[in-house]
Amino acid sequence: MYNGSRFPGGSVINAAISGIEHALWDLKGKSLGVPVYQLIGGRCRDKVRVYLGVGSVDDAKRAVEERGFTAVKTSPQPAGGDAMPWGKLLREAGRKLEAFRKALGDEIDIGLDPHAKIFEPVRALELAEVVRPYRPMFFEEPIRPENVQAMARLHDKMQIPLATGEQLYTKYEFQDVVAAGAADILQTDLAIVGGLLEAKKIAAMAEAAYLTIAPHNPLGPVATAVCVHFAASTPNFIILEYRETTAGPLRDMVLEPMKFQDGHLVIPDAPGLGIELDEKAIAKYPAKPWRRAPVIEPDGNIGYI
Repeated sequence: MYNGSRFPGGSVINAAISGIEHALWDLKGKSLGVPVYQLIGGRCRDKVRVYLGVGSVDDAKRAVEERGFTAVKTSPQPAGGDAMPWGKLLREAGRKLEAFRKALGDEIDIGLDPHAKIFEPVRALELAEVVRPYRPMFFEEPIRPENVQAMARLHDKMQIPLATGEQLYTKYEFQDVVAAGAADILQTDLAIVGGLLEAKKIAAMAEAAYLTIAPHNPLGPVATAVCVHFAASTPNFIILEYRETTAGPLRDMVLEPMKFQDGHLVIPDAPGLGIELDEKAIAKYPAKPWRRAPVIEPDGNIGYI
């Protein structure tokens, strides 16, 4: 499918290829009576560690104390940060991370996601320095990924792990990041890189460069199932982004969701991906377009989102 595309695929083409490829792995596993991870190398771990995106300190404490998560992710920018003077944003970011670390203690990992909103690498470095005392698990896409050399220069100066990858669509783009020494953690999105096998190729390139993989996955139960089989069979996987599916539409769409236990997902032994869709339930929830609202800067310019 990729070879048959006249121009290199971007997000739309590769997302379509990924969806078809995921379905084919599920069919292959079911036809052979084995879970998908057995077809791509076999299990190298017993469970899959996950983290939850949170907004506030209270959200983070509930995730840890009530749900058993051992890691969370939040934005380092404070609420309303898009409209703040830069000096104030830095001060409030420090206060926010100090509050998170005091509330969660030293044993809980905290990932940080500036959402690629910072244009200048030097400002991204300033923000990284402000949050460094609170030992973030990673600093995710502080700047946009178009300029790999700029990301590499930032990575050379940062003293916390830099993660990137959710906006990269092929192994060729990931190869550029690896070759430039521009990251510590690759956040492949299995729903847009061309599928499970392409993600395994990217993970192998990363492993040879001593990089780890933490898939981007603020998605639904099918994408999560695919990621679990990837994680189960990939030695340099470290943690998976996870969206809870215990209630609401995401729960309704499958007959039985992946089992969550003490901050981890249980690796299924059922054939294929280990989940079954409820097509009647899915029909109740028609797809809705989604996009972030634009950021309007004080002078009227449109900022990065």
